[in-house]
Amino acid sequence: MKPVVKKATPAAIAVLRQATAISPNRVKASDGLLPSAAHISQSPNSDHNTGFAVDLTHDSARGIDCHEIYDKLKEDKRVKYLIFKGLIWMPGKGDKSYTGSNPHNKHLHISIKDNCGDDTSPWFPWLGKPKTINKVKAAVKPLPKKKEPASPKE
Repeated sequence: MKPVVKKATPAAIAVLRQATAISPNRVKASDGLLPSAAHISQSPNSDHNTGFAVDLTHDSARGIDCHEIYDKLKEDKRVKYLIFKGLIWMPGKGDKSYTGSNPHNKHLHISIKDNCGDDTSPWFPWLGKPKTINKVKAAVKPLPKKKEPASPKE
């Protein structure tokens, strides 16, 4: 069983952040980084347990087409393997039928190589630059200064 971490790798986090920056209104229902207790029990050796995997929701209507992403990420040196629509792809082995309990019809599973966890370079460069999102700056009031405790007199 792989050890379960409390935080995903920067590379895995970057997949979701970059997808959202490209398509701010994309559906995120099947996005995932870290495993649930049920997932750990069912898949004790999952790369989700170590933070080296990410699930990206398929939302072709809003520009996150996992059919295209599955094909394009086969060229990415960081990819350990991909799972989507009942197929698993591994470098040097190509596409094979995936027989796991979840065929990954609603999301693309991306497992990241162990030596690439800190690589946050663009995951979807062919999709163009991220869209600009209007951000409203919230008025933030400074916290009141804490009174220093009186120092004891000598």
